[in-house]
Order: sequence, then C-alpha cells, then structure tokens
Amino acid sequence: MNVLPDSDGAGLRATARRGLRRGRDFVDETPPDALVTVTVAAVSLLAAFAGFLAVSSLTAIPFAVFLVATGYGWLRHQELTARVLTLTTTVSTILVLGLILVFIFAEAWPTVQYATVNVFGVPIPGLRLFIETRWSPVTPPIQYSLVPMIHGTVLVTIIATAVAAPLGVAAALFLSEIAPRTVRELVKPGVEILAGIPSIVYGFIGFTILSPWAADQFDILGQGTYLFVGIVVGLMALPTVVSVAEDALNSVPESMKSGSLALGTTDWQTMTSITLPAAFSGVSAAVLLGVGRAIGETMAATVMLRGSPGLTKPLYNVFYGNDTLTSLIAANYGDADGLQLSALFVAGVILFVTVLFLSIGSQYIEARMRRKLGGAE
Repeated sequence: MNVLPDSDGAGLRATARRGLRRGRDFVDETPPDALVTVTVAAVSLLAAFAGFLAVSSLTAIPFAVFLVATGYGWLRHQELTARVLTLTTTVSTILVLGLILVFIFAEAWPTVQYATVNVFGVPIPGLRLFIETRWSPVTPPIQYSLVPMIHGTVLVTIIATAVAAPLGVAAALFLSEIAPRTVRELVKPGVEILAGIPSIVYGFIGFTILSPWAADQFDILGQGTYLFVGIVVGLMALPTVVSVAEDALNSVPESMKSGSLALGTTDWQTMTSITLPAAFSGVSAAVLLGVGRAIGETMAATVMLRGSPGLTKPLYNVFYGNDTLTSLIAANYGDADGLQLSALFVAGVILFVTVLFLSIGSQYIEARMRRKLGGAE
C-alpha cells in the first residue's frame, strides 16, 4: 500500500537533486563576471517590476540598472544574457497573469458575498447572481443577476459557432486539400485580413446595415438581435477557425492520403474518410478557439445590442437582443461604482474562466492529435 507514495517521493527527491546539480554545474562553469552581470540584470528587472506594482517613484533606478547590466552582458556574454533575459521576462509574464487573476477575483468578491444565499442553513456565496433574473443596480430592490447576460452570451455563441464552424472547416479543407497553389496564396491572406479588421468596424456595419434590415424584414421594434450579432461574431471568428483547422489538416501525414488513393478511393473519399477523421482533434481545437473568440467579443455586441439586460420571451427568441456579458461590461464600467462595479468584475471572472477552460481544452485536444499522428508532443 505504501509503495506508490514512496516511489513518488523518491522521484521528487531525484528530480530535486538533478535540479540542484544542474544549478551547481551552471555556477561552476559560468565565468564570475558573467554570473554577476546576469544576476544583477535579473534582480533589477524583478525589482523594477515590484516598484511598478507599488507605484514607487524609485522604479526608474532598478530599471536603469537593468538596462546597463543587460547592455554590458549583451556585449560580453550574449548567449547567457539572452537565456537569462528570456527566463526573467517569462517569469514576469506569469507573475502579471497571476496578479490579474488575484485582482479580478478580489474585486468580484464583494458582490459574490452580497449575493450569498442560505440553502438549508448553509451560506453559498454568489448564488443569488445565478438564480434571479433581474439586473437592477440602481432601482430598488437592488439585484445583480447575471442570468440574462449569460443567456445572451450563450445564444450569440451558439449562432456564431454555427456560422464559423462549418464555414471555417470547409474553407480550411479547400485551402489544404483542393485549392491550387495560386488560389491558396490569394485566398489565405484574404481570410487572414479579416482577423485584422477592428471589431468596432464589424459592429458598425452590423448596426448600420444588418440591424435596420432585420427591423424592417421581421417587424422588430428597435434594433439589435442575437441572430445577427451571432452572424457578425461568427464571421469575426472565421479566420481563427480557418487558420488552426488548416494547420491540423496539413499535419496529417501524406503517406496516409497516398495510401488511401492507392487503394482506389477518390479525392473526396480520402478527405472525408482519412484526412478529416485523422485531423478531427485539431479541427475540434480550432472550433473551440473560435468559440472562445465569440464568447469574448465585446465591441460588435455592444454596438449592435440594445443594452437593456433581460431575458427574451421565449428564451430561444433570437430575433430580439438585450445584452451579453461583454457588452454589459463595456456599457457600464464608466459609470459603475461600489457593488455594481464589483458585479461587472464577476462577469469578467465568468468570461475569463470560460475562455480559459476552452483554451486549455483546445490545447489538450491539439496535443492529443499530435501524439496520434506521431508528431512532437
């Protein structure tokens, strides 16, 4: 019963010993002046980072020391300086991400605590945010329900996925397997240009063209429908799906396709029975990344929607549009304070956690595809 814990402990101790040995070897093999230089550069950069966070007027001093040490190290010990510099900046990036997490969760906590509900005598923080359906931060009774915005986000995401997934996969299949080289070189940059267009431009086009047309055609009072917001966001997510899905399709070994064709199958049969199934994990990752883009889209939804939080009747009515989590934040953060501002941070936490899990899931699926096809892990 104790074999596994002992073996795990022995493995950890062996790993620690190897790390210490590598550290001693690094110190022994590095010239003293180089060691001092990179140490001063790393410590001064971290000190400047800490001073920046503390809003200290002395932040410029360690940063100047870092620049001098880095310049000297780059001239005398370029390779070692580059290694330490990249390591230090990577650590700083991780620290920034961690601080962002701490900040948004800390700012969201007051509303979570305010929305505590007792269930059978057990207090559950934040439960009221998800069991009520009214957002009323000013008019009594004060309520901060995020259910209407979550509902709007889900509808927009479903519609955007229905647009981006089939179009993106079809375009990736065309570029990877069907298009001649000349056509591929013309079409692919055009698709990637779509990713460079600011989201406010998409939203403005939707507001000035799609929304008025929808209001006339479907006899809708006012402007803003989840349907057309989803279509616009789906077009915005299209470049992400196409790019990642094409990479996944290109990673399928040519020997698999050639073997299929040698057995007498057609190009279409090879694509549908060999290429797509083999690259399914990567294509799924592409769709997940597109969904993440759709969930986090702000400006297009803010411009096109009404900005009046509430549930549609019936719930599946996509020809009406109120608010999403992102548009709620964009429309209210300038005037919000107190618990209302904290509630916006709760919306941010929901978006962050959702997109984080989608990103992790897509990376896991993509790594599994590489292992399946014999690529690098």
